[in-house]
Amino acid sequence: MQLNIKKIAEMAGVSVSTVSKIINNYSDVSEKTKKRVMEIIEQTGYSPSNSAKTLATKKSSLIGVIFAGELNVEFTHPFFVEVLNAFKKQMGVLGYDLIFFSNEKFISSGDYYSRCLHFNVDGCVIISGQNMEPAIRDLDMSSIPCIGVDLELRGKKSGYVMSDNVQIASKVVEHFYLLGHRELGFIGSTADSDISNQREAGFVKAVESFGLTLNRNWFVHGDDFFESSGYTAMRRLLESGSMPQAVFAASDLLALGAIRALKEQGLRIPEDVAIIGCDDIEACKYTSPTLTTIRQNKERLGVLAAHMLYDLINNQSDGGSFVVEPALIVRESCGSKLTG
Repeated sequence: MQLNIKKIAEMAGVSVSTVSKIINNYSDVSEKTKKRVMEIIEQTGYSPSNSAKTLATKKSSLIGVIFAGELNVEFTHPFFVEVLNAFKKQMGVLGYDLIFFSNEKFISSGDYYSRCLHFNVDGCVIISGQNMEPAIRDLDMSSIPCIGVDLELRGKKSGYVMSDNVQIASKVVEHFYLLGHRELGFIGSTADSDISNQREAGFVKAVESFGLTLNRNWFVHGDDFFESSGYTAMRRLLESGSMPQAVFAASDLLALGAIRALKEQGLRIPEDVAIIGCDDIEACKYTSPTLTTIRQNKERLGVLAAHMLYDLINNQSDGGSFVVEPALIVRESCGSKLTG
């Protein structure tokens, strides 16, 4: 006989909902009934399925993971991989499993809300991307708890975590300034990238606060945050015939692409052009030269996202946001000695 929760209920002479309550440790069942049902479960070796466990609680213990956008980061971006690993580990401790949603066929007409209802997820974490589909905002405004990573969510059951992007840029400009660099450039992602735009705005503000001249000809952008875009952007800057003394790249991968382009032209880093990236991915330690960067606390971002989502799911929070402080990591690509 194939056992299921209905069979257990019949054998015990109780309702299916009563068995579900006992499985989920609800208190409104008599000790006598609990004992009888648990004896049957032990004798039969029945192992309740996840769907059986959700009958009483209406919770699946599943968290949806969504990589937002047409040019999504997927598993190839080391920053988001580290954040997601920390998130996964903490959600596991809190008793949840992850389910990953594909957006390959749903860019223009995807309905994340319906798909979340279909899989009965308890909540979602949404990883920031570019060219985000409208369905992301629809999900944000729904009743399903959502936490954005590097993505500002404003729904009644939503929140987000990100690094302080203005402070990131401020630390970069301050370090350049103390090293004696006064002619500064910027490499960013596309114009619709909120993160790139925030870092660029912070960079502009910091340059102006030091009283430096802002040269917009030294501001170039790629198609995304990856190495090939950094290479192409730096090539455009080199071909312009005018070069800054130092360049802030909005991600480490952009910085590594820029360094490759500079080396091809026989330029030295940092002697001819100083470079600072952002993220502090593992590769920064092993490049030549090693990359000066702004470290985002990836583990803290992931753990915070997990706790915030847990609180939203369990009605212990109304959402909100956490902004995590970054740190300057000095290596070879910018020089390590301060002037004066």
